[in-house]
Amino acid sequence: MLTILLIILAGFTGTIFLKALRKRKILFLTNFLNQQYHQLSRVLGAVGVVAFIIFMVAYPGATYTGAVNGLNAWWNIVFPSLLPFFIASEILMSLGVVHFMGVLLEPVMRPLFNVPGAGSFVVAIGYTSGYPVGAMITARLRQQRLCTRIEGERLLVFTNNSSPLFMLVAVATGMFHNPSLGPLIALNHYLANLTLGFCLRYYGRKDPETITLPKPSCGNIIKKAWREMSRVQQQENRPLGKIISEAVSSAVNNLLSIGGFIIFFAVVIRLLTDTGWINFFARVMGFFLLPLGFEPAVLSAIASGLFEVTIGTKMASETIAPLSQQLMAVAMILAWSGFSIHAQAASMIAKTDLRLAPYVFGRLAHAFLAVFYTYLLFGPLHALIKSFVQPVTAPFNCLERSLSLWLSLPLCGYISASFLAALIILFLALLFLSYLLRLCLRAKIN
Repeated sequence: MLTILLIILAGFTGTIFLKALRKRKILFLTNFLNQQYHQLSRVLGAVGVVAFIIFMVAYPGATYTGAVNGLNAWWNIVFPSLLPFFIASEILMSLGVVHFMGVLLEPVMRPLFNVPGAGSFVVAIGYTSGYPVGAMITARLRQQRLCTRIEGERLLVFTNNSSPLFMLVAVATGMFHNPSLGPLIALNHYLANLTLGFCLRYYGRKDPETITLPKPSCGNIIKKAWREMSRVQQQENRPLGKIISEAVSSAVNNLLSIGGFIIFFAVVIRLLTDTGWINFFARVMGFFLLPLGFEPAVLSAIASGLFEVTIGTKMASETIAPLSQQLMAVAMILAWSGFSIHAQAASMIAKTDLRLAPYVFGRLAHAFLAVFYTYLLFGPLHALIKSFVQPVTAPFNCLERSLSLWLSLPLCGYISASFLAALIILFLALLFLSYLLRLCLRAKIN
């Protein structure tokens, strides 16, 4: 297990070192080290796979238990919450809705996040469905050349969020047995990611790549957006039935791939726990987190969340620590999202030229921003929200029986619809404000 972690650390270190060498134009040494690095990474990868197989053979009970836990998490939580969004996003992209939003919301997305208007579709779907849908749609935008590589990397960082269903239903109600914590957890998570997205507007400002898109005027922006959507629909030769069929097939295939990642990392984390490596990682992380005020009780949960988000948040909710410490640990785990989600995002962008390194560093920045907002807002907001939300009188135990979102589909649909409606209202309000500003500027020029 330590070998797998060393491979990941070696990958990040090697990438950063090679970039530094390229900047100094040491071409010969860079090419030589690049070849040696790829050969060494393959050798270490083979050693890591062999070590993983040996651990599975040595601990068959832990392997089976981890696989079952991963399968339950995928079927009961991930599959019902992501399947409708996967299907809907595929259909909407085929029908040109992304192009419609791209023209309509360009005046909003460009000044706020320095991304094209089509990024508003990624924001709307990514913030209502959860990871890795944001990564999937960002990759599609890049493949259709609706954004540059830098713009795609910006979108990838701040639109691959945790699902509101997972935070409000699974974490707050299912794990903490306290629905009043749901809005607080979600607010800190999204506020931190929006802050990160606003800061990333300065990332790669000297982007040499440009993509020519329709430039809306202040008088006929809706008409131009509609015309662009009609153009895409005319170019789409497939009948509606085939579009829906292929969307369902693509969604199921993507979810099967995601399920494989979840089961694999569930086995990894179970083996790490049984062999004592999680406690070792917790002690290492304690050197950095204890001086920041974290309780020792939450370190094991954070170490588990380093690999898989569901297991880490569940452990954080069960630790004997103050509620504020539990929520800060959950905020860090949800923002970091675990190597399992990182691998899923990497698989989604594998066919594009988008780089994973900005995404990983963005997740690290998101984790610290989420902890900061949780520390700042826990006192005043928790008391306010608690007065409006009643606690669960008969909570269920997440350990005794697996949490399932299949039983909460009506509530899930209501939450998703409400959240999506709020995003649409916000986008329309920002669009109206930008329209007024342009009218004012035109009046001053005249």
